[in-house]
Amino acid sequence: MRVTILGSGSEGNALLLESDATSIVVDAGLSHRKLVARLATLGRGTPNVSSVLITHGHTDHAAHASVYATRWGCPVRATAVTLKSLRLRSAVESHPFIVGRRFRVGDITVHSCAVPHDAPQVALVFETAFTKIGLVTDLGHVPKGLSRFLRGCDTLLLESNHDPEMLRMGPYPAVVKRRVASALGHLSNEQASDLLADLSHAPACVVLMHLSKTNNSVRLARSSAEAALGHQQTQLLIARQHEPMELPYVGAQQLQLGL
Repeated sequence: MRVTILGSGSEGNALLLESDATSIVVDAGLSHRKLVARLATLGRGTPNVSSVLITHGHTDHAAHASVYATRWGCPVRATAVTLKSLRLRSAVESHPFIVGRRFRVGDITVHSCAVPHDAPQVALVFETAFTKIGLVTDLGHVPKGLSRFLRGCDTLLLESNHDPEMLRMGPYPAVVKRRVASALGHLSNEQASDLLADLSHAPACVVLMHLSKTNNSVRLARSSAEAALGHQQTQLLIARQHEPMELPYVGAQQLQLGL
């Protein structure tokens, strides 16, 4: 699969997953215009999207779901409670999925696991015959069993939202600080690193996601993750809010070359 992160942060989230036969857009927090423009900066047009998959109902992940589905003529997939919160246009086809029960979109199998946030939220694993990619953002703490859910992922997209001291000393109102730091808020650098350290094996690639521009820094997030990964041969990347990032494609041909 090829992963293209089109935006990651509180101003809007969206990413594109492409297998040999299927394309899925995960989350719809960017306007369609911005999404198309960011693909264009990579020299790419919009592929034939099979489905829009929404992790949860907050606007920075879901605001443009109806527009995406209408423009591309594809369904929106989410849990039933998230679909209800989206208020999709009547013409948009919606497909609810049940947390913990795997489903397929083309040749991609999707696994889901509930994670703690102040809206019903899921971590996701996308699997083909050749690779496994995990997506874990927008959670206030690491629940029991999450590292087991992520077992075998070659690539992990993981929230590393804030540094607790920067959050404590920063300009946010007290109520917002409490929300971010709460058990239903967002992962700190240390919490993300604890999850990395708890994995049974290190992924080949880890991308730190959803960094706060106010309460975190690339240096702090990277340093914390590197300490957890130790000297293992993991590529560590940082997703940006305004700059798209395309990860290397892993498919049948690449797997055969590796063997």
